[in-house]
Parts: sequence; C-alpha cells; structure tokens
Amino acid sequence: MKRYLLDTNICIYFLKGLYQLDRKIEQVGPANCFISEMTVAELKYGAENSKTPEVLRPIIAAFLPKFVVIPVYDALDVYAAEKARLRKQGLIIDDFDILIGATAVVNNMVMVSNNHKHLSRISNIDLQDWTTAEPG
Repeated sequence: MKRYLLDTNICIYFLKGLYQLDRKIEQVGPANCFISEMTVAELKYGAENSKTPEVLRPIIAAFLPKFVVIPVYDALDVYAAEKARLRKQGLIIDDFDILIGATAVVNNMVMVSNNHKHLSRISNIDLQDWTTAEPG
C-alpha cells in the first residue's frame, strides 16, 4: 500500500473543504496519509499570521491529530544534497519545500501537492496533485 505525505497546501485545501480531498483521503485510507513537521510549522505560522488567529488556532489544533507527523531528521542529508544541487543549478526553492519533499523521498512516500513547479525539481520524488487528479 502506498503512503502519502500531504503538503501544506493540500492540508489548507482540506481544511477549506476544497477539491473533495476528504473523499480522496478516505479513498487511500487516512492511516496511509501523513504530514511533515514542516507542515505543522507552516500551518501554525499561517494561523498566527492571519487576521483571526484565535479562530484558526483551534481549527489547526483539531486537524493535526488526524495524521501522523513525520519528523524531518532522517531527511536532512537529502535536504542538504538537494539544496546544494538546486542552488548550483540556479533553481532555488523554499527550504521548507525542500525539507518536505526530502521527507517524502527518504520515507518512500508519494508527495501530494499542487506545487509541481518547485517540488518536481527534487530528485526521485513521486509527486501527485490531488487538486486536479484522483489518487494513484
């Protein structure tokens, strides 16, 4: 069975009820879906940086226990190598994107994101966009 790492944008769309992501997660099995520590950080930052942090904090707090959070420690070697490779090629992308993508690669997970432009630059990444396609 495939395991899926949900990118921050997918989590936000899920919280907004978009793209039938609730159905797609059920289709692959919620136990097969995970999030990165970096996604937790981005979601918490988004809530704090919003106009209504007091509204968003409990929404994020209720969302996080739905998925196992994958630590990034094991992905740090891949992160470092990919960041160096991308920098040398002039293809700089956000550190959190590299960390999240590296986490998917190291853990042999399918990266679920609609950030194809940046994440597709990461070597050996298996990328799916559930905003435009069914899980595969």
